[in-house]
Amino acid sequence: EVQLVESGGGLVQVGGSLRLSCVVSGLSFDDYAYGWVRQAPGKERDGISVISKRDGLTNYADSVKGRVGISRDYLKTLYLDLNNLNAEDTATYYCAANDRAVSRVAADYDYWGRGTQVTVSS
Repeated sequence: EVQLVESGGGLVQVGGSLRLSCVVSGLSFDDYAYGWVRQAPGKERDGISVISKRDGLTNYADSVKGRVGISRDYLKTLYLDLNNLNAEDTATYYCAANDRAVSRVAADYDYWGRGTQVTVSS
């Protein structure tokens, strides 16, 4: 059974930081690209970052570039470091996996976690 389990969300003040984690099981970890996709209330899912399989190339949405870092480790865990958070970053954050494309398009992903909530307060 494929499982992606996110953690690390929470309530943080404007300007604060969080590290989100996603533990992956049931997949050959190195054979997949992984992305972080967020969804704010009443809005579409928005892919904000992706990391490629094996070589670790990364890509970021303009809305988070310079404030966010995606990484992966040999323990089958994906990370998203969120810095200098603002109210527009409030959303549920999902990790997702696909074996075809290094993409930030949500529809390209086959496997999803259940999400972790990030709330930024002023």
